[in-house]
Amino acid sequence: LTHIGAKFMFVAGMFVSGCVTILFGMLDKVPSGPTFIGLCFLVRAVDAVGFAAAMTASFSILAKAFPNNIATVLGSLEIFTGLGLVLGPPLGGFLYQSFGYEVPFITLGCVVLVLVPVNMCILPKYDSIPSKGSFWKLILLPKVLLLCLTIFSLSACLGFLDPTIISQVVVLLFRLSTGYVGLVFLGLALSYSLSSPLLGLLSDKLPYLRKWLLVSGGLMTALCFFMLGPAPVLHIESQLWMFVLVLVLIGFSLGMSAIPVFPEILHCAYENGFEEGLSLLGLVSGLFNAMWSLGAFAGPTLGGFLNEKLGFEWASAIQGGWALLSGLATGIFYITEATRRSSSSSLQNPPGSNEERSHLMGSET
Repeated sequence: LTHIGAKFMFVAGMFVSGCVTILFGMLDKVPSGPTFIGLCFLVRAVDAVGFAAAMTASFSILAKAFPNNIATVLGSLEIFTGLGLVLGPPLGGFLYQSFGYEVPFITLGCVVLVLVPVNMCILPKYDSIPSKGSFWKLILLPKVLLLCLTIFSLSACLGFLDPTIISQVVVLLFRLSTGYVGLVFLGLALSYSLSSPLLGLLSDKLPYLRKWLLVSGGLMTALCFFMLGPAPVLHIESQLWMFVLVLVLIGFSLGMSAIPVFPEILHCAYENGFEEGLSLLGLVSGLFNAMWSLGAFAGPTLGGFLNEKLGFEWASAIQGGWALLSGLATGIFYITEATRRSSSSSLQNPPGSNEERSHLMGSET
């Protein structure tokens, strides 16, 4: 990012992603067999590179443009993430049923490509000076490692709620038709997208609350996943209203932890001597997206295996263990950090030193 520029990386990533999305819509014309499978993996891998480039650059541009309101801006943009999650499946399903396999991918790819020249004209260009801070120096900081665990756990929990797995649970457990499945999970997307701007504003206006948002968000997410099944040890019969309510709470709790993470990592980097600038923003943005993508892979994979072997009730409870682990670990770290700082400040300014100094000065006078 520091060598080619954030704007160029963002625009190039969008262009690559748009092109390969259109190509993915053409794959049904490829003969079946190893060639088809190989091209599927190749096209999706290239799409992932383009997506990673665009997302990493976008986070860096936003943080550079709004340095004092990073959480607020990121939280506001999550409204559109929620809208995408809500509108994507029904619109894609409508295009697929009406026009066939190719049209949804071609339409989406063309929309992305149209936005390329728009962003070329609108986005500012920021000069970047490479800094001395390295990726490994950043990720090996204890606090950053814990925040990476938080990002991973959130993404894994969200990935566990894969539409295929959850739709099977809803259809089998509550006997709903597939047409109502999207409405059931509308609450999760809406609660996340609507609460994110407020949580972002709170994180920027009251920075000391970020740590407690992270801790309470992780613990609340763990509790929600424990109730999602619900866990067999509770001996509670699952009901549709409770299922929907828990999903709404999950959307809110995920926002509590996800929104403050980016500015918290930046703050930690500044405390440890990293130079402020686009280079550091690129490091933090790349780290955030890498951990999120890792969780997005582990969540559905592990969750699907547990769901198959143990059932949805135990699988959701175990999946919530990631959020519980990150919440407890982060809470212990912050409490330890506060205790250590309090001890060091008391050693530097022992009780009575001010009174003794005033008394000596009065005696000399």
